[in-house]
Amino acid sequence: MEPFDPDCTLCPRLATYLAKARAAHPDYHAHPVPPFGDPAARLLIVGLAPGFHGANRTGRPFTGDHAGILLYATLHELGFASQSEAISRDDGLKLHDCRIANAVNCVPPENKPLPAEVRTCNRYLQWEVTRVPRGGVILALGRTAHDAVLMALDRPRSRHAFAHGAMHELPGERRLLDSYHCSRYNTQTRRLTSEMFRTVLGHARQLLDKHSQ
Repeated sequence: MEPFDPDCTLCPRLATYLAKARAAHPDYHAHPVPPFGDPAARLLIVGLAPGFHGANRTGRPFTGDHAGILLYATLHELGFASQSEAISRDDGLKLHDCRIANAVNCVPPENKPLPAEVRTCNRYLQWEVTRVPRGGVILALGRTAHDAVLMALDRPRSRHAFAHGAMHELPGERRLLDSYHCSRYNTQTRRLTSEMFRTVLGHARQLLDKHSQ
């Protein structure tokens, strides 16, 4: 378990890919992307990995890419974000009682991290999930993020099957919620609609509000 390392090169394939990205796009962040938000937040959202022309470019999760459109609009609607759009790291966006991390902190080729890379990066995700306070909620965007959260908490996958909208009880009165990833593919094919996503994030809001009463 380790805090985020901005200079991590533990995954040779990802380190090589990032070096090529820096050479091709000198104005891109093209390094491991740090989590965004208050480390003490009660809501932790876990995505898959930075997008090449999104977070890998801007240096902030879900910022400047299609996947962030639905995410930040919904976070703003439910009071977790100060504004509905994420364009760049200096756009003034603030998160309220919310933090965003990824299962893998470096952009992978074809947006597909290898299982070994998920395992290697899990030391950083473990640092994030173990700091979610009592009564907090972890929202996993997609199966890979779901499995990475369980790995970080040493929970058996057989007892926590991924399903959109599912809720899983965790130690410390915490919950793991599942959602399909808000990727371009999922939203354009309507596998995930804005209503479906709002329902899941609304559930997270209800759980947090109930615990604070």
